[in-house]
Amino acid sequence: MKKKGFFGGDMDSWKKALVAGAVGAATVLFLKKKYPAGVLATGVGLAVLASEYPEKFESVRKALPDYFDRGMRVMEMAGRAGKRITDVAGQSAYEVWDEIGG
Repeated sequence: MKKKGFFGGDMDSWKKALVAGAVGAATVLFLKKKYPAGVLATGVGLAVLASEYPEKFESVRKALPDYFDRGMRVMEMAGRAGKRITDVAGQSAYEVWDEIGG
């Protein structure tokens, strides 16, 4: 009897073991700063998951541009905030207080 697995579907034990092994190997490789090998191991795990659940990965693939767009906006805001902080760090306390209306 198979149990409901990832995303509610059935998955063979060897595929589960392969995905778990790929994730574990990728984690170790990233921690050892072997990034290309870590990306490769991650890709193997994702390929197995994609072959098992193609409809879920299709919806994720369609949503990726939105996620990247939001991420880029967050990074732009963080960059502006960092620039502002460095600009303010160069001012005296009186200038900062005067600028914020104190």
